[in-house]
Amino acid sequence: MPYFDAASSAPLHPVARQALLAALDEGWADPSRLYREGRRARLLLDAAREAAAEAVGCRPDELVFTPSGTRAVHNGIAGALAGRRRAGRHLIVSAVEHSSVLHAAAAHEADGGTITEVPVDRTGRIAPGAYAAALREAPGGVALACLQSANHEVGTVQPVAEAAEECAAADVPLLVDAAQSLGWGPVEGNWSLLTASAHKWGGPAGVGLLAVRKGVRFRTVQPADERESGRSPGFENLPAIVAAAASLRAVRAEAAAEAERLRGLVERIRARVPERVPDVEVVGDPERRLPHLVTFSCLYVDGEALLHELDRAEFSVSSGSSCTSSTLTPSHVLRAMGVLSEGNVRVSLPRGTAEADVDRFLEALPGVVAGVRERLGAPKPAEAGAGAEAEDEAAADPDPEPEPEPELVVDSLGKRCPIPVIELAKVIGEVPVGGVVTVLSDDEAARLDIPAWCEMRGQSYEGERPAERGVAYRVRRRV
Repeated sequence: MPYFDAASSAPLHPVARQALLAALDEGWADPSRLYREGRRARLLLDAAREAAAEAVGCRPDELVFTPSGTRAVHNGIAGALAGRRRAGRHLIVSAVEHSSVLHAAAAHEADGGTITEVPVDRTGRIAPGAYAAALREAPGGVALACLQSANHEVGTVQPVAEAAEECAAADVPLLVDAAQSLGWGPVEGNWSLLTASAHKWGGPAGVGLLAVRKGVRFRTVQPADERESGRSPGFENLPAIVAAAASLRAVRAEAAAEAERLRGLVERIRARVPERVPDVEVVGDPERRLPHLVTFSCLYVDGEALLHELDRAEFSVSSGSSCTSSTLTPSHVLRAMGVLSEGNVRVSLPRGTAEADVDRFLEALPGVVAGVRERLGAPKPAEAGAGAEAEDEAAADPDPEPEPEPELVVDSLGKRCPIPVIELAKVIGEVPVGGVVTVLSDDEAARLDIPAWCEMRGQSYEGERPAERGVAYRVRRRV
């Protein structure tokens, strides 16, 4: 069964498995002890730290191991904010950071700090100079800025080097979440702190990296002990650490060739999905992106149903769609980008993915999407585009008599994605060109998906207004 969710967790690399088994026999003792077994464990830990630091591009004494990538993020942000409290209490993040960064930012705000979220464009990338502008416009002294190296949902690579220079000019440290990209190469630029997670590159789960450059003011806020420079207390999971460092070195050695091969397979998906499946939006930057990841959204499709059907067809994929979450809210990444969230599919290919498996996925996908759409009562592509004749007739009469603006109200209250959009698509042809359809919905996803549908279908989105229940979304028919 093809596994296409490496962005969540990559399969264990063979080198990681070998190193883990060997370290279970050799690295079980306490590396802080002076007897033979402890010295042997210390040698393994030091070698792992040196290998990981070389891959990160920092000194070994600047890097510590943590129990997870999330813990690395939380420790890194909290420590930098505490160390620079005198500089200010303002934190800058991008709108598409991983939830671990946003949760740490929310905790900082709850503690009295302030936050700026830097917006992104429709590809998920921050604009040139965006961090410089955020630094200038901050309401108080800035303690820390955070920017991911590459996005975990759509694969867009961020201009970290440029943002780091802007932060350095303002004497503000930049923390880079490199969880998705570190296995493909080092993070360029003058960053100050860096975090990563071993299970993203094929190491074992339960190992994170936190690098803090010399000269960065940092104060550990949790109770500390003598281990990992006091920045990650507790007994080290030495076998997992050894396996994480060994696998990072191994995947880096393979990265150039494998990136080129997987990029070709992803290009095939990016090109062929819109050709074979109607009403699909491929999202993320088409060029500046991770080599193994592609995301697309399908109109009129329930994300959870689509993932279940792909699983039945023996393909393991993931989604940022609102309907795959118990919160029933759209992915914050897709929302920040302003793209369609319904029917979202993220394909992230692990190393070694076979070309034949990608081709089978491309063969199976159209039928799976069509089946989900049919069960939901979605309009056929021809029905969704109906009304072009009316537009032609209206264009033939350059001076039509003014008529009252026709309006149709669709009550989708209590209905979840993608039903409000499906009902809008079904009735848009019932008003003449220039007429308005108002959709009443209390689903948070409608705020994103109705404007995205308008852009895909050539209709005009005219905004929203509060309704007695939910929100009223106005759509003017243009075609």
